[in-house]
Amino acid sequence: MAGHTENSITIDAPFDLVWEMTNDLENWPRLFSEYASVDVLSREGDTTTFRLTMHPDENGKVWSWVSERTPDRSKRTVRARRVETGPFAHMDILWEYEEVPGGIEMRWTQDFAMKPDAPVDDAWMTDNINRNSRTQMTLIRDKIEQAARESETASVASSR
Repeated sequence: MAGHTENSITIDAPFDLVWEMTNDLENWPRLFSEYASVDVLSREGDTTTFRLTMHPDENGKVWSWVSERTPDRSKRTVRARRVETGPFAHMDILWEYEEVPGGIEMRWTQDFAMKPDAPVDDAWMTDNINRNSRTQMTLIRDKIEQAARESETASVASSR
């Protein structure tokens, strides 16, 4: 059995702002609540290889892994995968952005499988990713919408 998740949220902000904020890897520790740090290891063309480190979990364990991420702005997609898979046999991620009434829909699709000796199974991880994705997407939406409002306010003020 393999795991599959799809989660989406609509962000009331211009595409350019949504794209820039969600693809600014170095800013992810301020955008996501779960990441303590992002270390860019290499950039080759449009692909970035980076280490993500999470805040300690409830047991004090710090999880960290290497991923690679390739954005395609013209297609409004980002493909990513874990290079250091840890407890996963594989983890492939697709981010899609689409203009919809009310803003930009950001969709995350994750396809994965846990290794046989992983501490959790595919079903547990599917539930965990779904729960966490909803939490992170809400935080991201709120931060981007706040940035959009601040940008609008600044534009109005500077045009006076």
